Amino acid sequence: MIPQLTAEEMAGLLTPAAAADALADALRAGVDPEDCPSRTALEVPGGQLLLMPAATGAYAGVKIAGVAPGNARRGLPRITGSYLLLDGPTLRPLALLDGAALTTLRTPAVSALALRHLAPAGPPPRLVLFGSGPQAYGHLEAVAALREPASVVVVAREARGADRLAAHAREMGFEARTGTAADVAGADLVVCCTTAREPLFDGRFVGPGATVVAVGSHEPDARETDTALVRRAAVYVESRAAALREAGDLLVPEAEGAIGPGHISGTLADLVAGRLPVGGPPNCPQLFKSVGMAWEDLAVAVALFRAAGGANSET
Repeated sequence: MIPQLTAEEMAGLLTPAAAADALADALRAGVDPEDCPSRTALEVPGGQLLLMPAATGAYAGVKIAGVAPGNARRGLPRITGSYLLLDGPTLRPLALLDGAALTTLRTPAVSALALRHLAPAGPPPRLVLFGSGPQAYGHLEAVAALREPASVVVVAREARGADRLAAHAREMGFEARTGTAADVAGADLVVCCTTAREPLFDGRFVGPGATVVAVGSHEPDARETDTALVRRAAVYVESRAAALREAGDLLVPEAEGAIGPGHISGTLADLVAGRLPVGGPPNCPQLFKSVGMAWEDLAVAVALFRAAGGANSET
């Protein structure tokens, strides 16, 4: 039996900030997201099965995730799965991690790393948070660790979920309430963590100094942001190849003729390497669009494994 890390064990091993550090370290060590294997998606009766493999010299790993939209009716998580971490040189299994918990940690960490460079300083931001599921909670924690918000507005399809998340934000010490899509007009930071397939708000109302993070979709015909926002924003992605394959937030406007592939201003690797100005251009909104990538899962899984006291053949 290989060691297993449960969701409860993983929660105490790594903060989103520490996971963001692991992602930055991976990029500085030479990981090239443009060469990362693409996600394999298989339609099944219950939803989708996703297969996400990645490897470096020291480690390899694969996440098998299930996306089951009907699970909400059953009182079960929408995202399920496991992550198998392997020793790189020998491909010997090292650990089995809870895949849903890994995703819940990895995605806010990716957003936090981008925000370190796109929104690194200034007064406490007014945060508008779309969604009320695990990713919304994780992103609230990640944003709070980076820059404590002056206020939090939660916008969600289900009123009870929005109320619970707003109450949680107040317990964290923040001024918080539920709101509507119109609240983006007063936001410094907008974070979208939903299962929406159509835009959540009117992008014309987002201020020129605001930063928008969208993480909820990874399909070419699904998006959380609209063409109006994408057209006027400086756009950043994890990988150009992945974004032009999976990011409906960009592919739909491109299909409409509103933007071209060159509309992307830069990548996460560009930001970490300092190839782009900190804070981005001041005269337009900034949009970071994440689809989730296998190299990110591997980097965070390795950090969790090491935090738990694990070692591979090169240690």
